[in-house]
Order: sequence, then C-alpha cells, then structure tokens
Amino acid sequence: MISVLDEVPARLPVRGASARFRHLLGAEWIKFWSLRSTYWVLGVGALIVIGINVNSAASNADRLAHQTLRPPERPGFADRPAFLFDPLTTAFVDPAWQLFMVIAATVGAIVVFGEYSSGLIRATFAAVPDRQAVIAAKVTVVSVVMLALGVIVSGTSFGVSQMLLRDVGGLSLGDPGAVRAVAAAALLAPLCALVGMAVGAAVRHAAGSVVTVIALLLLVPALFQGERYRWAKEIGNAMPLSAWERLVTNPARAHDLGKYPLTVTEAWIVYGAWVTAAVATAVLVVRRRDV
Repeated sequence: MISVLDEVPARLPVRGASARFRHLLGAEWIKFWSLRSTYWVLGVGALIVIGINVNSAASNADRLAHQTLRPPERPGFADRPAFLFDPLTTAFVDPAWQLFMVIAATVGAIVVFGEYSSGLIRATFAAVPDRQAVIAAKVTVVSVVMLALGVIVSGTSFGVSQMLLRDVGGLSLGDPGAVRAVAAAALLAPLCALVGMAVGAAVRHAAGSVVTVIALLLLVPALFQGERYRWAKEIGNAMPLSAWERLVTNPARAHDLGKYPLTVTEAWIVYGAWVTAAVATAVLVVRRRDV
C-alpha cells in the first residue's frame, strides 16, 4: 500500500483546487492495479473459466465423434434415444461461471474493504470530501475493467468451444440466442463485481465479505430452486444466477424451463435491478457510515 499512498496524491489536484472526476478516475485506476494479486486473480481466474468450458466442448466433441464413428462396437447403441446435446450450454458450463461470479464479486469487494482495512480511505476522503464522487469513480473503474474481462472470457469461451464442436453442431453468433448468451455472460462480471462492492462497503471485512457474496450469489438461489411453491421459485428467479441461466439457455430448449420460468425480458430486468441496488447500497453506506 506504500506505493499507492505515494502515487495517488501525485495524480490529484494541488491543495486549493477542486478534484475533477477524471482525477478521481486516475486515482482509482492506480489503486485498482496497485496490488499484484489483482493481476493474478483476474488472469488465472479467466484462464480457469475458459479452460473448463473448452474442456467441456472437447470432451463432448470426442464423445460424439466416437459414437458416430463406431456405433456397432457399442451394444444397444442403436436402441437408445438420440443423444441430447446443446452446444450453447457447452460454452457456458454452470460450475465455471459460478466460479467466475465469485471471482468478480471478490474483486469488487476488495476494492472497497481493502481501502478501509488499510486506512487509505481516510486519505482519500481527506483529499476528496465528496464521498459520492469517490464511489462513482470506483464504480466506473470496476465496471469498465470487469466488463472488459467478461467480454474476453465470454467471447473466448464461446468462440473456442464452438470451433471444437464445428463438426458436431457447433454454433455461430448468427444462431438464435448466441449473441444474447455471450452478452449475458460478459455482463455477469461487472454485475457481480458491483454486488461485491456493496457487500464490501457494508461488511468492511475480508472473510465476512467473501462469505457474504458467496451466500448471496450462489447459496440463496440454491435454496429457492424447487417449484412446489410459486413464491419460493419467484424469489429464486429474482437472483442473478437464475437470470444468467435463463439468458444463456438455448431458445430451442425454452420448453424445458419448468413450471414458473423467467422470460428473457424479466431476466434482463433482474440484471438491471441488481446493478442499481448494488450501486445505491454502496453510495448510501459510504455516505452514512464513518470511516
């Protein structure tokens, strides 16, 4: 953190001059990339997510090729139902993207609670008393970085997986639902990062923030998956994970969504509502609570 304290004031206006938003963006950009762990977490996390999706595509491609080339060697193969295969789902494997959600949310939380735990937040607010402007700068930097990461991971996962599946039904961006799925996966990163920022601002503790975001983004949706009670399912549908799953679903499989499905429009509304609530929570908590 010493490097941060040394570098940030040099980018801010001299005493007596008001800090402009571009100065705040510059300061937040420096603080975001000042820790080497940021590079490792984002880089390694992206590679793992892409790797899981690509491995899924490669495994499916090999299995389908094996079944196609050597059906006589598999007793009973001709009597079994047709193999159900969805190339779009292969690019968006649930465990991989759930891990990506945790990574994005954790990074967002670190941006806030890391500054509080180090005491740097006092220097920040001393230089810029407008706390709302500071949070706006943090939100902007985190959103831009995580959106770029989301686009890279989503685009690479889709492109490479469909290339591996090109001989067994791989898709292109022109196929129904493909662009929507890639966009939804890319936007999942900044959404979860902003949720992490809100949690970090409220909890202000490393372990507590990480546990809270995991519970909020992954465990709560798991508690409301059943369709026995509509109210329970509707709560589950209002979670980011459920909205993402709906948006990456192949339109050809829309009839398999269950008794109380989300519509595509409702899923996008869930995305927007969570982003709005996360930003509002972060601003409110930072403005109301002492450092």
